[in-house]
Amino acid sequence: MDQKKIGAFLKALRKEKALTQEGLAQHLHVSARTVSRWETGSNMPDISLLIEIAEFYDVSIPEIVAGERKNEAMNEETREVARTLSEYAENDKELLLRKIRGESIIGVCSLAVYALLDLTGLALKNDFLSSLSTLSLTLVAVTTMIIPLYATGLLSKLEKKRKPIRLPLPAKLLLAAVSGYAFAWLLKLMFSLLPLG
Repeated sequence: MDQKKIGAFLKALRKEKALTQEGLAQHLHVSARTVSRWETGSNMPDISLLIEIAEFYDVSIPEIVAGERKNEAMNEETREVARTLSEYAENDKELLLRKIRGESIIGVCSLAVYALLDLTGLALKNDFLSSLSTLSLTLVAVTTMIIPLYATGLLSKLEKKRKPIRLPLPAKLLLAAVSGYAFAWLLKLMFSLLPLG
């Protein structure tokens, strides 16, 4: 796939419609800089936008990917495949956003609980509140690490490569609790060593 050729084709199509990059960007709900990157060949349009671009310019997706017009019009089967791919990409993005939202909510709630217990001194009153404070701090740390892993796609790559650990559920829960508690204890120790104001 020749991105420079595709970019030049997209630029020619835009000029045929007598549109500026800003005008096309507004129509497609992207930035003018994004359109510029497509036309220089440094980036490609997202698959979910290919159908909209093809319909707007009245060309086929294969014509866009080839970077030139073909004599045949885009047939319905090609359109349907492109729509399916677009829906798949949108569903994938929505699933990722839901995961990130969920982790963010857990992290913010945990941070609020930690702040309430530690900053007010309630965590020092009894063992249960101290443990709850430690658990909250653990959840803050874990969500802070997981969100970038989701956003970059590294977590899904790791999930695909990992081999499942064959442990009974109680053993897995115990292992998770012990490692989480140890991690939280280390974080608490680190925070206690930091000079405050």
